[in-house]
Amino acid sequence: MNDRLDEAIELLKTPPAVSVEARVMAEVRRMSLPAPKRRVVTWPRVAMLALAAGLAAILLVPRPPRPLPGDPGQGVAQFVGHFPGARSVEVVGSFNNWSRGILHLRDDDHDGIWHAVAMLPAGQHEYMFVVDGERWVTDPLAGRFVDDGFGAGRENSVLIVRPAVQP
Repeated sequence: MNDRLDEAIELLKTPPAVSVEARVMAEVRRMSLPAPKRRVVTWPRVAMLALAAGLAAILLVPRPPRPLPGDPGQGVAQFVGHFPGARSVEVVGSFNNWSRGILHLRDDDHDGIWHAVAMLPAGQHEYMFVVDGERWVTDPLAGRFVDDGFGAGRENSVLIVRPAVQP
């Protein structure tokens, strides 16, 4: 806990690229209202800037990761594949009985990098990508492979899922 507090203090000691004081003072100088009205208009803006600076400081202090809710027998699996020009990519495997239409990957920025995150039972799973509904592709980034059992030297990718919540 003290380490986290020390990190937060060090973070707060580091001056930002543009200080809050400089922005507040620039806003105060920018205002060209007569003196009696300046207090009415200036202080709410100063207070808002100070509040924004405080919230920014709170959000920038790193927090320890929270444990994921759920079954202690499950873990997070991330799937990533490079399929430029693909119209659809999904993952099939031992975790979903090799059924299509269950776990779709997304390429939101259309850069050819498809990704998905899923909660899966902890343990070892075999899987493949299905590209455009017909081409079955082994994940070259898997690192572990096993024979798919159908001959022809094809392999399934292997994924080991660790429990997200320790019992």
